[in-house]
Amino acid sequence: MKVLLTGANGYIGIRLLYELLKQDHEVICAVRSAARLSVPQEIKDQIKIIEIDFLNLKPHQELPQNIDVAYYLIHSMSSSTESFDTMEAESAMNFVQLINSTSCKQIIYLSGIVNEDKLSKHLLSRKRVEDLLYTATAAVTVLRAGIIVGSGSSSFEIVRDLCEKLPLMITPKWVNTKTHPIAIRNVMSYLTGVLGREDCYNYSYDIGGKDVLTYKEMMTRYAKMRKIKLYIITVPIMTPKLSSYWLYFVTSTSYKLAQNLVNSMAIEVVAQPNDLREKLGIQLYSYEEALDMAFAKIEQNQVASSWKDSMVSGRFKLNLNKYKQVPSYGCLKDAQQLKTDDPDAALERIWSIGGKNGYYYATFLWKIRGYVDKLMGGVGLRRGRTNANTIYAGDSLDFWRVLVADKKEKRLLLFAEMRVPGEAWLEFEIDEDDIIHQTATFRPRGIWGRLYWYSMLPFHYFIFAGMIRRIAKG
Repeated sequence: MKVLLTGANGYIGIRLLYELLKQDHEVICAVRSAARLSVPQEIKDQIKIIEIDFLNLKPHQELPQNIDVAYYLIHSMSSSTESFDTMEAESAMNFVQLINSTSCKQIIYLSGIVNEDKLSKHLLSRKRVEDLLYTATAAVTVLRAGIIVGSGSSSFEIVRDLCEKLPLMITPKWVNTKTHPIAIRNVMSYLTGVLGREDCYNYSYDIGGKDVLTYKEMMTRYAKMRKIKLYIITVPIMTPKLSSYWLYFVTSTSYKLAQNLVNSMAIEVVAQPNDLREKLGIQLYSYEEALDMAFAKIEQNQVASSWKDSMVSGRFKLNLNKYKQVPSYGCLKDAQQLKTDDPDAALERIWSIGGKNGYYYATFLWKIRGYVDKLMGGVGLRRGRTNANTIYAGDSLDFWRVLVADKKEKRLLLFAEMRVPGEAWLEFEIDEDDIIHQTATFRPRGIWGRLYWYSMLPFHYFIFAGMIRRIAKG
């Protein structure tokens, strides 16, 4: 089948792309920026990529006409704006407008479980998007999921952060709310299982795993599996705002995502029974089995996607392509170069920088900078990196965004998403003479930008000189 995949850069989208290719479907990925699609080149060679922003359609924008099925995986819950629900509705309406001009027979949408009378803003938005998609001429199949558990999923990473970092937790009463976690593998089975099935046309299905658990039970089961001692004390006085700040500072989530999650955690999301699992022959996994599979992927360095690589995990929602050309005028630079006797090993160290590997020299200073950034409302270092030594353009890397990752050309270019009074780049390149070029470029914004750069000069000299030595010599 010819399949249109929107939201292909997202946590679900990238994984679904791999599954669709395994099943020999012809896939068209609709993304805002083709350069942001974080998959290997061999995968890009198998698909067609079209650039389209459903919030800002260009005049006479069109989709390929001969589409069989379209996946709608566009969400804006982590947006820094309060009007994410308006944005989601506008995006859905624009999608319907374009899809109606194609031969698409089925739209598949991954939504949230919306069975309670009182819903959070983000769940109400999901329901509104469902209603808008049902106005399309194509049939619609809606899959409604709650907590998705898998390596790199936001819910898994939040539970992991909380349990690994806080042996004693004083928690709000929402930890006793029931939810229905589902393994990412089961989600993939449902998403691909309903593809092209006419008996699923114009139906909405709740999907959940084997277990209905409270958030507290999810954390205690995680701790038991990881052999961590965990004590949870529930108090009734913690406000949603305080809870959001608590999640923001302890976990890798953004404040806006934390705020929307907290608002939703007060509402039970339990799947209503239906016959879809039997119809598709899906074997459900338990919560513990989902955790086991997640850690197996992490330990094997095979995490296919992470919510942290999404643009909404960072500060900038703009097209980063224009930042690939590092400016030379009006900029301040720290340029270092050093010959290496082993360029292959040096390149591997460059490709493994950040995350648990740190920055090879004075990493404690990078950590302090990360804490300061977090206090200022930035992303800090907690996003880490999805894989230890594999990286693609568009990935997040601590408080950087990867703009260029060309191993053949031996060049890595990072753009800062930390809070700074200006714009910052960090570039590594190894030339044909085995000389490593390491360049930090800063384009200051006004007098405060220049004061910031000059105040950091002593640290730059210390840090950058040490870092290039370690990269060159090991």
